[in-house]
Formats: sequence, structure tokens, C-alpha cells
Amino acid sequence: WVCLSFGCAASLSPSCLSAQLRRGGDFVLGGLFPFGKDAVNLRDRAEPTLLRCERLFTDGLVWALAMRFAIEQINNSSSLLPGITLGYDMYDTCFEPLVALQPSLLFLTRKGTSTIGVLCNYTEYQPRVTAVIGPHKSDLCLLTAKLFSSFLIPQVSYGASSEALSNTELFPSFYRTVPGDRNLAEAVVLLLGQFGWNWVATVASDDEYGRGAQALFLSMASTDSICIAFEGLIPAELAEPGARRQLENTIKFINSTNVSVVVLFAHSLPAQALLELSIAMGLGKKVWIGTEAWMLSDIATSTPNIQSVGTVLGFVMRTGTVPGFQEYVAELFSSVLQEEFCRRSRELSGQGNAAGLDTHCQQCDRVTLGDIWPVLTVTAVQPVLVAVYSVAHALHRALGCTARSCPKTPIRSWQLLHFMNTLPFEVNGQSFRFDQSHGTNTGYKLIFWAWRDGTVTYLPVGDYDQSLYIRKSQIQFHTADKKEPTSECFRRCQPGQFRRIKGFNLCCYDCTDCSENTFLSSTDSTSCSPCPQHQWAPARSTRCHPRSHSFLSWHHPVAVALVTLMALTAALSCVALLLFLRHLRSPLVRLSGGARSVLALLWLLLQSLSCCLYVGRPSAALCRLQQLSYALCLNGCFSTLLPKALEITLVTEFPRCAPRLLRWVTHGRAWLLVALSLLVQVLLCCCHLYLGPDFLVVDYKSLPSEVLLVCGTQSWAAFALLHGYNSCLAFVCFLCTFMVQTPGRRYNVARGITFATLICFVTWIFFLVLFATLRTVLRAVTQICTVLATTLGILASYFVPKCYILLFRPELNTEDYCQSLAEEEPEVSSQ
Repeated sequence: WVCLSFGCAASLSPSCLSAQLRRGGDFVLGGLFPFGKDAVNLRDRAEPTLLRCERLFTDGLVWALAMRFAIEQINNSSSLLPGITLGYDMYDTCFEPLVALQPSLLFLTRKGTSTIGVLCNYTEYQPRVTAVIGPHKSDLCLLTAKLFSSFLIPQVSYGASSEALSNTELFPSFYRTVPGDRNLAEAVVLLLGQFGWNWVATVASDDEYGRGAQALFLSMASTDSICIAFEGLIPAELAEPGARRQLENTIKFINSTNVSVVVLFAHSLPAQALLELSIAMGLGKKVWIGTEAWMLSDIATSTPNIQSVGTVLGFVMRTGTVPGFQEYVAELFSSVLQEEFCRRSRELSGQGNAAGLDTHCQQCDRVTLGDIWPVLTVTAVQPVLVAVYSVAHALHRALGCTARSCPKTPIRSWQLLHFMNTLPFEVNGQSFRFDQSHGTNTGYKLIFWAWRDGTVTYLPVGDYDQSLYIRKSQIQFHTADKKEPTSECFRRCQPGQFRRIKGFNLCCYDCTDCSENTFLSSTDSTSCSPCPQHQWAPARSTRCHPRSHSFLSWHHPVAVALVTLMALTAALSCVALLLFLRHLRSPLVRLSGGARSVLALLWLLLQSLSCCLYVGRPSAALCRLQQLSYALCLNGCFSTLLPKALEITLVTEFPRCAPRLLRWVTHGRAWLLVALSLLVQVLLCCCHLYLGPDFLVVDYKSLPSEVLLVCGTQSWAAFALLHGYNSCLAFVCFLCTFMVQTPGRRYNVARGITFATLICFVTWIFFLVLFATLRTVLRAVTQICTVLATTLGILASYFVPKCYILLFRPELNTEDYCQSLAEEEPEVSSQ
């Protein structure tokens, strides 16, 4: 580190500065500032390092003087810490982690000693300093913040902006008086968006600040339709081997992308090296978007032909002025002319102890007021004052001070954290408060390098505080018309095409057609918008169209064919019904059930006509009737066949019980069985309506351009209950008749019932599989086909053979051929 003190002859020299930058007091603040470069390492470095030493010395000296100015203001205040004196220890970080670590360890030593206690509980531990101000760089803060957080010593940085430091779990005692990099990245993204620049290159210095800020920018840019043509890192240490080659490669890559905008996150020296080399290599004029880390340095005044780089815009932290600071510095420099000042410095230097680290930079030996005065106008001083005042206000509250006095009670460093976290404080009439991430966000100013007669002016042209406002008329770009240049990669897409990013580093846009049911809302959209639910759009569309309703209409060819088949089935049922009525007293009709067969044909006629419920625009009422009509009509048919099936099984399988039980399934009591079966089905229909009737489904997903209107099943349990009873009746009829043997000279009435029920079972199996999976108009087609197949199966297997005999084989319609088994059994038994 370089130990600085105020020397004589209106200049600063290391011989006496050390004492002036160490002052005791009731509470001591540790200061970490970049004064210069370590003298041990400086001998082997190139000329850029010497230049860096001089620049860091002036910036660091201004920050150190700002801390001293703030402490003297506080010590002279009669209200903030009355009766309490703040002291300070300042050390050089040299922007080197190892150099910054040495004074940091010194700050942690027990007060009055040079040792660090190893304790299980540091509650009562009193370190050398109460709080630490600095350092400036994020790299150093990531190292020191872990150290000070272990002891819960407040550390307030005046320049570290890395977003990693916002993690209060890892760094509970770290604070900063500058905005985090996330705010800066958001501002840059908004700036690019306002000018329509979506094809940019981004370069960052290879350190914590550059890498972190660039990573945040890249993540935000990707979500804001900004295409990154190139992202690269440049060396933070220009004396490293291969640094120049890395800079040259970066400029070549930028040139190959043909971008007009370059976003640069870097400190002053890497930024200047990149700009100088871009001028030498003829990169051409660009829009350079920078940050405070290099925008306010002396790059504009010290770089030859800097105006040829193009337009320079950037964000700097919005800070207020510090009244009296420049006068304070001028007075301090004038005091070095007095012998009393030099004598006092030599006395203080003689009181130094072994704790001092006295390596200094010979190249930064003397600085005059003329050297430091230009830096005062551009170097941010307010963050240093806010850092010092935040600790002072926390001390005021922790001690319980009044406006007149402060009790001189011992205060541990960790006791300050609560007051720093919760309470606001004022500096020069402006209120500040640390947010949840222990930072202060004062916003940014957008500045523009305006050239007047070869001299640069930092012209404010905008403001950012959650939102960005730009005064575009004040910005004169490097283009011929002084208007903003374009920076785009993608070609213009045709109507109905959106822009899809391709690639990662060299990412341009491909024009991609919008898919079905999506449309392009505007030509600048990067994705297609979905159509509203009631509309649709073909591929590559710019607007949506109303959907038409899809259902099995009467003029549909399939519907016409099915209605025709329904009419034929109904006609066949009517013919059989009339034929059975005409021959109602004949032996064959009486064998088939007589009037009950006529009732069965009537139910089959109604069942075939119920197919009309499935054609046309469906409604909630029609959906309820569809399943009910089918189940009720089919039950009416099976109810008339059940007595005949039971009669046959009693006679053939239970001959001993037949005389006693036949009266329950024949003649008048058979009608009672039919009525009872119908009553049960009616009750099941009511249960179906109560538990979950079919309902109208308005389906927007199954068809691309239409709204499907179809009846859906609300409860499969209610569906099974409704149709399960008919299945049981059919199964009973099948069991009663499929093993019955009839002599060849007799008509086998059981065979017709067997085949009728068997056809129903096969139809239902296919129906259930298709009905459960179809979600189109074919669902209604399946239901109609099932109704017609069941009706035609019963007609073909049970009634048509009998109609054939009645019409074409009347000689078989005799008592001998059509004798009932119930009438024949007594004769067999008597023999």
C-alpha cells in the first residue's frame, strides 16, 4: 500500500502523508482507497502501469479527502455526534486483492493490540475500527466483505456495484452507496429499445465488474428482443502477456459483425486501450454506450483523435454536489505552505507504530493542486460522504444521542447493523436509505460527449429512475444527418411471418410462418399471437376469422345416408308390425309372444325414429333425450322377449317346477313382468338425469377452424347404470335360450332370441370403444349406427324369419309346427 501524507511546498509527498491519514478518536473508521501501485511490483511493469499509478492516485486521493472532509464535518457538528470524535485509518488497496487484505486484517485486530482473537463468541469483541469505508472495486469488496461479515463489522463501499454483493445472506454487513449493476443493465436495455437498436456488440473488462454487468445485460437483452452480435472480454491488466492480441481480436470480431452499437462495461484503462486500438485499426464510427467507470475519466482529453470513434453515450450515477468540498481541498493545499503544518506532520509520523504498512509509490511522489483540481469536477464525491454519514447516523442512534450530547458507552460494531438496515438518514438535506439489498439507488443520468471546438462537454441528455426519459433532440450522432443510426440484422419479414432468433453469439432473425390459429399482431412482433377462442386463422395469417359451428347437419352426406337407412329400418318395422297384427291369432305369432311381439315391434319403430335426435344442431335438451330414448326403447323390446325366454328355460331346464311357475311368465302375468321391467328402466332414467345426464359440449380444440358442438358424457357411472340394466336383460335372455334344443319338426323360437341378444352384445362392444374415444361429429354417427345396428339385428334375427313364414311359407304356420313347448310338455310327461 502507499501511505500518503500532506507534504510541503504545495505538494503531496509520502514522507509525511501517513500521519495525516491516521487520526485517533472515540470511534475509528477504516478507509480503503486506491492511491497508487505497489512499489515492489511496479518496477517490472510497463509504461501503462505507471500511468495507471498516477490516475489512481488522484482519484483515490479525492475519495480519501472526501472521507476526511466528512469526518471533520461530523466532528465539528453540534447535533450529530456531540461530544464524540471520529478517527480514521486510511490505506491503499492498489486495486490488488492481496494489498487490500493486509489493512483489512489490521482493521480486525483487537483494539489496542496487533492480534486477532480466535473466539467462539465475538459478541464482546472490540476490533481496531468500528466500521470500514471502501474499497472501490467489486473484486476487492467480494474478498473483504466475506472477511468483515464474519465479524459483522459494517463495511460501506462507495463504488462496488456487482450484483453478487446484493446477497445479504453471504454479506450481511456489506453496504454500498451506489446503485447495483442490475439497475445499470436495465437502463442500457431501455436505451437500446428507445432507439430501436437490436443488433449490438457488448464488450466487458475481465474482472468482477465487467463480467457481472455484462451477464446481467445479456440476460435482460434476450428477453427484450435485443440480438447480441458479439460478446467479448478484454484484459483488465494491460501489462499481461497477450493483452494487445486479445484487444485486436475483439476489434476484428466487432468489425465482422457490422454492428453500429457497442456496449462497453469496463474501467477507464481497459476502455481507453480498446478505444485507442479501434482508432488505430480503423474500426469506423460507432455508437459507444458506456458507464461511469470510464465515461467520466480523462479518456476524452488524453486519447488522440478520440472524436473519430463516433458517438459516446453513457449512464453515470446521479449525485448531488458537496458544498464546501472544493474550497476545503484548496485550503488544505494552501496550508502545506505553512511550516506549522509540516512540523505537525513530522510529529505525527514519529508517533507511528509497527502496525503501519509503509511501502509507497515513488512515481506518485508529489501531487499539486493543479493536478487534482480537474478530477474534483468529475469524480463522484457524494457516495463517500454518504458512506461516512451512514455510519455516523447509526452510531448516533446506537449510542442514544440527543441533540446536545452523546453518552460515551462502548458500542460493538454489530450493534450498528440494525440501525443501518432500518432507518433513513440525511446528508446535506438529502434523504438516503439502504434498501433490502443494502444499497442506495439514486438513479442515473444519461450523458453525451458533446464536442465544442475540440473540447468535450459531458452533456446530460436523459434521466433514468425506474423509467428512462431521453431528450433526443440534444444528441448529435456521427451520421451525416445527425440522426440515430440503424443497427439491425434481420431482413424484413413478409405478412404473417414473425422473427425467430437463430444462433447464440451471432444471432440474427429468421422469418418463420405463423402456425394455424395464430396471427401476427404487428410487423415488429417476435412471436405470433394466439387467436381468441371463438376465432381461428390459417397458417401465415395477419388476422383471425370467426369459427363456424360443426355438427351432424341434415344436409351432410353421411347424415343423408343414415337418415335413409333409418327410414328403411322404420319401414321394415312398420311392415312387420302390420303383418303381425294381421296374423295376431295365428300359431306362429302366438308362439312369438302374440300382442307382446306387436309391442316389441312398436318399440323398435320408436327406436329407429329416435335417430332423428342425433341429427341437426344439438342442444342441452336433445343431449339428455338421446341416451334416455335409446335405453327406454331397447328395454321395451327386451322386456317383451324376457317372458318368452323364461318360459323356454323353465320348460326345458326345470320341467318339475314348470307347471307351478309357468303361470308367472305367460298370459296376463307376462304383461305384469313387462310393465315391471319398464318401470325399473324409467327409474334408472330418472337416476341418470339426477347423477349426470349428457350435456352439450362446445369444443374449441378438436377442430382447427370450427367449433365442435357435441353431446358429452358427464358421468360414466350414470351411463353404465342406465344401459347396464338392458345388458342384464339381454344376458338373461341369452342364458335362457342359447342351449335349447328343439326337434326338427318344430319351430325353434329360442334361436331367434339367442341371435338377437348376441348381435346386441357385439354392437355394444364396438360402440363403447368408439364412443369413449371420438370427439368429432363421428360421435353422433356412431350413436346412430349403434341404434340402427341394434334395431336391424333384432328385426333380422327374431322378426324377419317369422315374417318370411307368414308371407311365403303359410303352410308352416300350423299348430303342429308352431306348438309352444309349454303346451307340448304335458303330453310328454303323461306318456
